[in-house]
Amino acid sequence: MLEQEMKTQLKAYLNNLKSDVHLLLSLDDSDTAQKLKSLASDIASLNDKVKVIEDHNASMRKPIMQVVNPSKQTAIGFAGLPMGHEFTSLVLALLHSGGHPMKIEPEVIEQIANLEGEMNFEVFISLSCQNCPDVVQALNMMAAINPKIKTTMIDGAAFQNEVAERNIMAVPSVYLNGEVFTQGRISLNEILQKVDTGSSKKQALALSKKEPYEVLVVGGGPAGASAAIYAARKGIRTGIVAERFGGQVMDTLSIENFISMKETQGPKLAAALEEHVKEYDVDIMSEQKANALVHAEKTEDGYIHIELESGAILKSRSVILSTGARWREMNVPGEEEYRNKGVAYCPHCDGPLFKGKKVAVIGGGNSGIEAAIDLAGIVEHVTVLEFADTLRADQILVNKANSMANINRQIQL
Repeated sequence: MLEQEMKTQLKAYLNNLKSDVHLLLSLDDSDTAQKLKSLASDIASLNDKVKVIEDHNASMRKPIMQVVNPSKQTAIGFAGLPMGHEFTSLVLALLHSGGHPMKIEPEVIEQIANLEGEMNFEVFISLSCQNCPDVVQALNMMAAINPKIKTTMIDGAAFQNEVAERNIMAVPSVYLNGEVFTQGRISLNEILQKVDTGSSKKQALALSKKEPYEVLVVGGGPAGASAAIYAARKGIRTGIVAERFGGQVMDTLSIENFISMKETQGPKLAAALEEHVKEYDVDIMSEQKANALVHAEKTEDGYIHIELESGAILKSRSVILSTGARWREMNVPGEEEYRNKGVAYCPHCDGPLFKGKKVAVIGGGNSGIEAAIDLAGIVEHVTVLEFADTLRADQILVNKANSMANINRQIQL
């Protein structure tokens, strides 16, 4: 199943295991099940601490592989074949289940360990989704820490009947104890805020107690990161507050027009930006949405106040607003109601859910034409709708779209 180079790399990672890990398989007669069995066998052959156990009554959902710590009784499930973007999720699940330290703060680990009540998370993903692994890995870490928390990654392509029954039209879609929990990218901190309601109040109180900044940057995209670095290099007390670091870049799979890089991916670029900012003395506050700015002339202390959605108030002598961009909306009837139920914004994430269907892409710019090209390999037919009198995408993209038989365009609608 795994190529030799991948086995060599994985073997080195598995040397970090400190305790036994069981791969519990519950299989059916599908081709996916045979590949999953082969994958488990390859992994077990690389380290004596990993053991494969087959129990076809262990789960009603098949095929599935559960990564189990037998002593702690923790379990992390992978329904379908965890390859593509999700292979990293599997490797981390093995390491964390085997006692390798997690890259999260000790207080967060303690918070997760103290969560009460049984929680069974189900995460529906597509293997081409670049946003899904972040959600899967966050929940997997929770399950590796607290045995009361169970989580299962479910490949929608391998469980199409279940996707249809639940009417899932966007990934990642997360269910908690059978009920919809969230859709789209969500961080570990945001998950904890939803399941541990007292934590957000404590966090807001801690933020409000922070000393005023000389410069506070609102927004964590490329512009916000650049502004924070320039300020910090001058020795100025700098903070950056963002709903998520990276901004809309996080939703972009392929980036080919960033100077000095022939090609990169949005999440990779966002991670590099954050690491660069962390090289300086910048206070990064992510998963925090700014609601209002109160000018210094209207405050008693003479500082500008940034009011956050959590209720916290940050203070600064100066504020740089780098709020960036967001997906444009059509503002037509039904758009809001059908968001994530047919109206989608990420062809890489949600495209596989529309396999064999006829779809429309609105917009003839680079993003729109790139989406049409990506979707053409999955769906039956793509119609590109553009309101200008010509497509605005780069000619190289337009030429590629024109070469594909199942893409057509309509202009000036």
